[in-house]
Amino acid sequence: MNSATLLDIAMNHSEKIIRDAQAGDKRAFNKLVSLWYKRIYNFSYKYFNDHDLATEAAQRTFISLFKSLPNLQEIEKFKPWLYKIVLNFCRDEERKANTRSKLVIANNDKQDYVIMNIPDTENSEPDTLYMQNQISELVLNSIEKLNEEQKEVLIMKEYEGLKFREIAEIIGISENTVKSRLYYGFSNLKKIIEKERVYKESVNYGI
Repeated sequence: MNSATLLDIAMNHSEKIIRDAQAGDKRAFNKLVSLWYKRIYNFSYKYFNDHDLATEAAQRTFISLFKSLPNLQEIEKFKPWLYKIVLNFCRDEERKANTRSKLVIANNDKQDYVIMNIPDTENSEPDTLYMQNQISELVLNSIEKLNEEQKEVLIMKEYEGLKFREIAEIIGISENTVKSRLYYGFSNLKKIIEKERVYKESVNYGI
């Protein structure tokens, strides 16, 4: 079980910052952006596998946040509310680009998230690092092949650590439907990973 970082704690206890930002405090709003921008960008980047699209979605999210934050009535629902904004922008950008979303590990610095519980590679031996990278690539390529409903739930639950009730609120479905999509997502992911593994082995064998 991963211990919460100082950033996680700050994000989960940012009610005063939110209220100050609602009241027009620009410093409070900038603090809110600094707390959440990286996470929102990473969510978008996993969705697109494209820096420009991720940046566009993140920027549009915080522009929307600036305009609509005063209208947020329930401060405790800030997190799912923010994710709903970015998810809608991601869907919008995806429709415009007419492409399927792709997932990657955002591993440009130490604060990026580890996907699917793949071990930390910082102190790994070269052979171990190679194997872990191969596993990571296989998993991510397989997630790309899931349908949008299963992919979205999988990202939010396994990557972003959102609760079932939060995901249900973001997407506008019941918690049971969230659980069902996650179950079938993992089930299909397992089948896809196995097919990808067999395919890779057959291709490598033929070389």
